[in-house]
This record gives sequence, C-alpha cells and structure tokens, in this order.
Amino acid sequence: MENLIVAVAAYLIGSVSFAVIVSAAMGLADPRSYGSKNPGATNVLRSGNRAAAVLTLLGDAFKGWLAVWLVSYFGPRYGLGDGAIAVAALAVFLGHLYPVFFRFKGGKGVATAAGVLFAISPVLGLATMLTWAIVAFFFRYSSLAALAAAVFAPLYDGFLFGANIVALAIALMSALLIWRHRGNIAKLMAGQESRLGHKAGEAARPGRNHKR
Repeated sequence: MENLIVAVAAYLIGSVSFAVIVSAAMGLADPRSYGSKNPGATNVLRSGNRAAAVLTLLGDAFKGWLAVWLVSYFGPRYGLGDGAIAVAALAVFLGHLYPVFFRFKGGKGVATAAGVLFAISPVLGLATMLTWAIVAFFFRYSSLAALAAAVFAPLYDGFLFGANIVALAIALMSALLIWRHRGNIAKLMAGQESRLGHKAGEAARPGRNHKR
C-alpha cells in the first residue's frame, strides 16, 4: 500500500508540465504547437525566450528531484527503503512522459531524469550532467547529448553502487528515454536534426555532417 501511495503521488508531481505552464505564464506559444512539439526545455528554447527555457528546465528537474527526495528523506520513518525510491523515480518520470493533467502528452524526460539522478546521488547526477554537457558542447545536438547521458547513467550508477533495485529503475528510465527519442534518432541519421539554439522551423541541412 505504501508503494502504491508513493507511485500515485510521484506520478502526479511528474504530471506538472512546466513547459506548458511557463510558456502560458510568459505569453508564449504552447510548445506543443511548434518545433518538435515536445513540451520540454529544448523546444521552449526554440521560441527564442531563454528565460522560459531555463525556468522549464529547472522546473522539470526540480519535480524529479522532489519526488525522490521526499521518499528518501521521509521514507525511512515509515519503513520505506530503496524499493520505494525506485518506485518514485519511475513514477515521476512516467508522469512527465504521460501527464494526466495534459491528456497524457508529455515531454521526453531529460530534465526530470536529471533531477531524479541528483536526488539519488549528487555524484551520479553530476557525472550524467557532465556527459550531456560534453556531448552537447562538441556536437550541438541536445537529443544526441540526451541519448549519450541515458546510456551512461546506468553504467555510472552500477559503478558507484553496484546492482540494486534503484539501478534497475534507472535502466528502465534510460530505455524509455531512448525510446522517446526514436524520432530524433531518425533525424540524426538523416542529418535533419535541429541544433541547440535554433528557433522553431530551423533544422540542420539534409546530409550536413556535424563539426568536429
């Protein structure tokens, strides 16, 4: 019963879409109506409003962190351990992907996953964030950076903490994140993926290789 309560609460926290809320509050177009139509920070950045993108990023990361932190901090007094933390991590991530408040049409989960990882371990979160930043800096593709981070996050967790239920949750999150980026993978292979900082409607030229 406790894990069910954790799952529902975390899912509802994850269902709060900051991309939609921040855009509406700042008088911007609904991020589901332009660019990749993904309600996430990268697509909000395509509106040209960096402040909105930063607020979206921070909000989506915070809700991932909050759901896991609440269980980590208050859980022990109710007999909740790593199993509940794993449940919270997956549930808040699924809430972002399929938000009940927004007709189950959510984002791809990069920022929320980052928040989850930081709540599990700051070292794990930092290592994964640095992986994202390095790939994004050299290749200028947010989607490619997210895919690299998704691949390495379970490896970092395994190296730091070994095999456990939380590691399984992280692996499942990574698999879902990669699956949600399947369209981006096709665009990357075709050389049509938008680069970081491009506004809505801008994309890489077909066949154009990334800079090395």
